[in-house]
Amino acid sequence: MKHARTLRTRGGLSVRLETRAALVVLLLAAGALAASVALIGTGDYPMTFADVVRTLTGDGTPAQDFVVHDLRLPRVLVGLLAGTALGLAGAVFQSVSRNPLGSPDVIGLGQGSTVGALLVIVLFQGDPPAVAAGSLAGGVLSGAAIYALAWKKGVQGNRFVLVGIAMAAILTAVIGYLLTKANLTDAARATLWMVGSLGGRDWDQVRPLLLACAVLVPLVLGHGRALRMLESGDDTAYALGVPVERTRLVTMAAAVLLTAAATAAAGPIAFVALAAPQLARRLTRTPGPNLIAAACTGATLLVTADWGSQQLFGADRLPVGALTGMLGGCYLLWLLFTERRAGRI
Repeated sequence: MKHARTLRTRGGLSVRLETRAALVVLLLAAGALAASVALIGTGDYPMTFADVVRTLTGDGTPAQDFVVHDLRLPRVLVGLLAGTALGLAGAVFQSVSRNPLGSPDVIGLGQGSTVGALLVIVLFQGDPPAVAAGSLAGGVLSGAAIYALAWKKGVQGNRFVLVGIAMAAILTAVIGYLLTKANLTDAARATLWMVGSLGGRDWDQVRPLLLACAVLVPLVLGHGRALRMLESGDDTAYALGVPVERTRLVTMAAAVLLTAAATAAAGPIAFVALAAPQLARRLTRTPGPNLIAAACTGATLLVTADWGSQQLFGADRLPVGALTGMLGGCYLLWLLFTERRAGRI
């Protein structure tokens, strides 16, 4: 049985609060914070949980302050912000397309960002800020192209996913071509970037990603009710007063920018955007896009995966993108199997 409460403000505004969903969000947020503290304490200079907390509150030694604030805190913040952005973007795409495969990993946005980054690396030997800018531009342009090609008196979910899959195949071929044209140094650098990693991140990656999330996350959350109605179908949403195409365009544009910003900061982290919304929906057992839960799930998944990769394989031996790719591939096979059994594909 589902439990929900309706909260009423003095201005007459009522908000329906799902008790289970709220509890799941709180537990996920606590898990993300705990994994973040554990990740900060992991590395060649190990620190206990208490040492990390003490250092973050300003009571650490000079050496601990340097390790935490200059070396490890930016890495953790990029992981939290990128996971939040990817989880939220995945929830938007899956809600708009009404398809669990409607994810940036599947429909070509990650590949578009990769092409943009590789163009900068291979053709211009650009520095890291230029690579990030190229990745951002590639993600935005690929998202715009997919939306335009899928448009036919509106954007229909299955058509959007199919166009995205075709675009992903084309962009993957472009990635292979660019790698064959690169010299050995640039090819190695490009391959390392393509895996996706939180290693070596600093405040230069944190600030732009934080700004993007500060602007785009509230924008998406503000359309949560409209997205929930859209999942019932365009006709129902129209009847309830939802501006369908405007809502779809605004939320998808925000999701594209979130995905591109996360990829520019951390590289193409695979399958977080695919898995986070589905896991959030199963945990909350609540219909709709579950935007906040998906964002918290994405943050928890990415930071926990980075901590797990360091615990299992040593500090920075296995980039987090490789681990999420392996786990996400298994999850994708399971998802396809369950969708087939349910007769949806």
